[in-house]
Amino acid sequence: MTDLLFTEKDLVTSLKDYIQAEENKLERVKKWADKLESLTATATQDPEGFLGHPVNAFKLMKRLNTEWGDLESLVLSDTTDGFISNLTIQRRYFPTDDDQTGAAKALLRLQDTYKLDAHTISTGNLPGVKHKTLMTAEDCYELGKIAYTDVDYYHTELWMAQALKQLDDGEESTVDKVTVLDYLSYAIYQQGELERALGYTKRLLELDPEHQRAKGNVKYFEFQLEKQKKTKKEDTAIEKEPEKKETPVKKKQKQKKDRKTFSLMPERKKYEMLCRGEGIKMTPRRESRLFCRYYDNNRNPFYVLGPVKQQDEWDSPYLVRFLNIISDKEIAKVKELAKPRLRRATVHDPQTGKLTTAQYRVSKSAWLTGYEDPVIEKINQRIEDLTGLEMDTAEELQVANYGVGGQYEPHFDFGRKDEPDAFKELGTGNRIATWLFYMSDVAAGGATVFPDVGASIRPQKGSAVFWYNLFPNGEGDYSTRHAACPVLVGNKWVSNKWIHERGQEWRRPCGLNETD
Repeated sequence: MTDLLFTEKDLVTSLKDYIQAEENKLERVKKWADKLESLTATATQDPEGFLGHPVNAFKLMKRLNTEWGDLESLVLSDTTDGFISNLTIQRRYFPTDDDQTGAAKALLRLQDTYKLDAHTISTGNLPGVKHKTLMTAEDCYELGKIAYTDVDYYHTELWMAQALKQLDDGEESTVDKVTVLDYLSYAIYQQGELERALGYTKRLLELDPEHQRAKGNVKYFEFQLEKQKKTKKEDTAIEKEPEKKETPVKKKQKQKKDRKTFSLMPERKKYEMLCRGEGIKMTPRRESRLFCRYYDNNRNPFYVLGPVKQQDEWDSPYLVRFLNIISDKEIAKVKELAKPRLRRATVHDPQTGKLTTAQYRVSKSAWLTGYEDPVIEKINQRIEDLTGLEMDTAEELQVANYGVGGQYEPHFDFGRKDEPDAFKELGTGNRIATWLFYMSDVAAGGATVFPDVGASIRPQKGSAVFWYNLFPNGEGDYSTRHAACPVLVGNKWVSNKWIHERGQEWRRPCGLNETD
């Protein structure tokens, strides 16, 4: 998206050049008009006397025959050529309607995941922002309209209400209150709140008494409300069973249930809580078993004299982070190689075993092979030295860029038993382990979370996280189900290496027991 900023900057420069050319043209026309105005004012006071001078007579003929024609050519000259040509060339790189809708949906996704109200987003008060930007009433209206098109009346209400608030505060806009109230009242009605819908519809009619749809809606809402009141009266007439008082024993049972709430929550809710930094925390006893150390992978020759920093992030599944494991120079080279090839990221289709795009993965990715550049080969070798696993059967280094709203919802890296063809084309077995480089810090959002166990790992530039997806017996570790949280503010760059089973037979052998 950074390229689009420079495209827009180029267009603004071109537009200013066009404005300057138009101003220069108008200045020449103005000077001509001022000169002739003075001349004709003098000449018309004594026309015969003025034309009695032969030079004046000649100059009048010359002006009307030649100079006015030159002026006509000047006025008709087109100064838009340069600007229009540039605009036509750059238009090829402009976002489409789908891109705009995708950006709007990303905002709505962030709003839900991080529990942000419309006012907070509209005023740009987001954590970690450097460049605060305000949303206009028209921006809010467009967001609400996109939600409405998706039959998402909850978000339609939020953003139409924000647009209305800004219009009520006196903001000038091309959007009028009548249009906003029309969408707002209908969205509220669709959520079953008839009284509020009626209130907004009546307000609409105060502004536009001849609005036909609003007139019909008022009658309908009033009829439905009357019907609800009658039903309510009939229900209250029926004697209710007295409520039972909660005993202390039941209260204790409820407290015990609350402790298990997180594990019983739907995955989506756990995922969003972890993205916000909420969720369960490790007990002090468990946390005391996590360590940081200098690591040389059993005295690997490359790391005996210069071991790397390693720290435990979680105990089960075992998640470990390597610190300062990739340099800024290497990161810059990886980005440089990947940027020209970045395309919408794909996932393995469990039905076909082939790669396809999916709504639950919103990012751009590129694949880099070891023979392309010595830096990539060096990185691959480093992963092999520190994990002790064979890289010849691993997938190529995948580089991914998550912009604002970019995410990868909960998923497994390994192929499950119901996906026998997941990696059949590769012929290297299942994904035994994952190595994930963080190549940027993220101002807000963008954590890697494991909803089943409650682990959350924040991006830290220059570090890498490693975990095994399979147990030594080859069975999948279902606790490794993980997700990339939406980026709230900033830009997230990662690169990962998916390591496969083939070639690991002597490097990570099976245990003596079948269950190991």
